[in-house]
Amino acid sequence: MKKLRVKFLLFVYDKTQKLYRKYFKKKKRQWQFNEKQLLEFEKDSLGRKLGEFYKKHGFTMIPKMENHDVHHLITGCGTNFEDEIAMQFLLLGNGKLNAHLLAAIILGSIILPEYHKIYRNAYQKGKSMRAFHHVDFEELLWQNFENVKDFFRQKETQVLF
Repeated sequence: MKKLRVKFLLFVYDKTQKLYRKYFKKKKRQWQFNEKQLLEFEKDSLGRKLGEFYKKHGFTMIPKMENHDVHHLITGCGTNFEDEIAMQFLLLGNGKLNAHLLAAIILGSIILPEYHKIYRNAYQKGKSMRAFHHVDFEELLWQNFENVKDFFRQKETQVLF
């Protein structure tokens, strides 16, 4: 039964992600790198880790959605469907809010309710992280991956004088 529910969610995602890119990402440009070029970055760089992520999972870059794949790397969220829904909860906790994200959260919660604890934990994790949902990670591809990941996994601390 879960397979059928996931299949339905994949169908909905496939139909809506193109609309999402068209209407919500119309001002965003596609990255200037492809999967092969990412593998040519320095060994410990964010770019190289992203290239390895694509190679490991057999994924190709979706134009204007490249940051989403970096989100998987810096948060440690998996790529199966319940993890994709958890990622949306994490992004909500991190401050991102749009109709596509809310639709994914609502539909995912209704269709895969057995993961509600994972979703709640992902939301809390997003709240505990430094805001990253708005960052253009293409500019950070040359940076050390562990440093980038550590930076965003720490919540900003308030400095009192």
